[in-house]
Amino acid sequence: MGGTIGEVVPLALAIAASPFPIIPAILFLFTPRARATSIGFLIGWMIGIITVAVAFAALASVIDPGDETPTWASWARIGLGVLLVVLGVRQWRQKNEKSATPAWMQSIEDATPGQALRLGLLLSAANPKIVLLAAASGLAIGSADLTTAGVVGAVAMFTAVAASTVALPLLLHAFLGDRMLGPLGRAKDWLKANNAVVMAWVLMVIGVALSANGVGGL
Repeated sequence: MGGTIGEVVPLALAIAASPFPIIPAILFLFTPRARATSIGFLIGWMIGIITVAVAFAALASVIDPGDETPTWASWARIGLGVLLVVLGVRQWRQKNEKSATPAWMQSIEDATPGQALRLGLLLSAANPKIVLLAAASGLAIGSADLTTAGVVGAVAMFTAVAASTVALPLLLHAFLGDRMLGPLGRAKDWLKANNAVVMAWVLMVIGVALSANGVGGL
């Protein structure tokens, strides 16, 4: 399982390093129902990640249930890695473009916990960048020689690491209270200003590493 963890953790860290979900996670803390909506968003975010990872892990195990990593899995890693690099380059080229505030971000102030949960699910399960990273993790888990308990543990670990930065603002606010709103607000502003650059580098680095891992498995 050690090799699988070594492959899955960087993918989870790539999701965790994405500023995109951290911004709404912080914004929810400034709403009237801060804790309830923040928890709802976190749950939705985790459900989306788990769904994609489990779906691709199941697909990998069904296609080739053998004891060794199949050749198709290596080619799949290469393909996913190339797509991530392409997305990263595209993100980098758009780093100086100014865009209007998304409608979903404008609606956060009046969101209910249920709406926050649906937003977290949408931003994870319908985001191409997050889906590709979760899919790559699922393929790695499903194509490895793991027991059922091992698969569950790997998916749980991947999800926990991937969602850690979305959970962090909620935890800081829970333990330190409103005194964290100032620093979190400044962090949110920095992330909004540098979102494209950070995400571009994350996607390109992970994409190259994933492709190299796939080439090494051929």
